[in-house]
Amino acid sequence: MTFDLEYNSERPLMIIPEYGRHIQKLVDHCVALETKEERDKMAKAIVDVMGNLQPHLRDVPDFKHKLWDQLYIMADFKLDVESPYPQPSKEELQEKPEGLAYPKSASRYRYYGNNIQTMIDIALSWEEGDKKEALVFTIANHMKKCYLNWNKDTVDDAVIFNHLYDLSDGKLDLRSSEEKLSESKNLLRKPRTQGQGSSKTTHKKQHHNNKNRKRY
Repeated sequence: MTFDLEYNSERPLMIIPEYGRHIQKLVDHCVALETKEERDKMAKAIVDVMGNLQPHLRDVPDFKHKLWDQLYIMADFKLDVESPYPQPSKEELQEKPEGLAYPKSASRYRYYGNNIQTMIDIALSWEEGDKKEALVFTIANHMKKCYLNWNKDTVDDAVIFNHLYDLSDGKLDLRSSEEKLSESKNLLRKPRTQGQGSSKTTHKKQHHNNKNRKRY
């Protein structure tokens, strides 16, 4: 007695393995059907089964469109049926995405981050006045905070002013300013969580009530 066994190593690779071997066989059978009416009827049935196998796709906008695209992909774009959506092309699927635009040059002071340079550029675009002056000092305070997060030691305001002058190409000059930035302890102080200050008071009240309670 002989058995006709089929090994996975001899089977063709599945294009979308998440749906399993049986769905792939159904798709191959649908492609091989002679009449278009039969192919249309079976393609709709396959899409319904695919939707039941992937229930998480129901939360995806226009999930039916995604299922039909996957059906065409599993059919290697050889399926000729009437679809409610345009058939994707193989070239469109294999097209390489555009490369990401990386910064051309790193910041001169990396511990400030790239957002500081953006803030400085915005400040340079503002007209002279109280608002621009307030923005520049806000940027300087934020730079001081970033510096202290990188280096827990104290930092002199003159260092921050020099760095701001350098990053703005000499257009924002606070080196001769007599106004001081926020103190280091205020910039690094962690915000108090809600209810943190009332815990000691509550503990004292409980201790006071227990003191006058009778003991047996």
